[in-house]
Amino acid sequence: MTDQKTMKNVYFLSDAHLGSWAIAHGRTQERRLVRFLDSIKTKAAAIYLLGDMFDFWNEYRYVVPKGYTRFLGKLSELTDMGVEVHFFTGNHDIWTYGYLEEECGLIVHKAPLTTEIYDKVFYLAHGDGLGDPDPKYRFLRRMFHNRTCQRLLNFIHPRWGMALGLTWAKHSRLKRADGKEAPYMGEDREFLVRYTKEYLQGHKDIDYFIYGHRHIELDLMLSRKTRMMILGDWIWQFSYAVFDGEHMFLETYVEGESRP
Repeated sequence: MTDQKTMKNVYFLSDAHLGSWAIAHGRTQERRLVRFLDSIKTKAAAIYLLGDMFDFWNEYRYVVPKGYTRFLGKLSELTDMGVEVHFFTGNHDIWTYGYLEEECGLIVHKAPLTTEIYDKVFYLAHGDGLGDPDPKYRFLRRMFHNRTCQRLLNFIHPRWGMALGLTWAKHSRLKRADGKEAPYMGEDREFLVRYTKEYLQGHKDIDYFIYGHRHIELDLMLSRKTRMMILGDWIWQFSYAVFDGEHMFLETYVEGESRP
């Protein structure tokens, strides 16, 4: 058993949607995220970025998207220090083909991950497509993940391919009131809650289910052992979860403050 005093924290956050054309405070938002990462760099054993950190990310063979230099630089600093940084693709940043691993040292996950952290079992995922019955969305998701469709996208010149993706992402966000997600709809109507309860029936060893995607903060006990969390976002809420090896906290980042 690891000495509790020597343990470093493990952090979880998601949904910054950096680069979004629908977010007026994008540069301020990125700087705030980078300051948070800087504030935890000596306290973190690992950081899990659970999807949609970029509003649209697509790598071409010799080209990467413009911008995000502060964020990518900070991630590179963290991995150079020995901090594990795990990047989960979301429904906005699926199109990664090696740059984040090779240049920034990230560990990229393109599917849900079950892993053990400090003797606890975690199920980690962005959350898109899990339990959502909408046939239009399911079709669109299959198309985005299709390798042939991904290759076709990369035949488009980066100038137009990136504009296409960012325009699509902008329209998707502006369809919502104030650009924000619907509030919590209750256990019976939330697709992720329903999916998790069903999945838990065959995987009772899991201690924590942690998701992004919904842009709400949710901390729900599903049994005496199992806890489900949705992380909120880094657009308006600046929320994250931190696990110290014994306790899990859902926190909000306030400038100049972070849990020791």
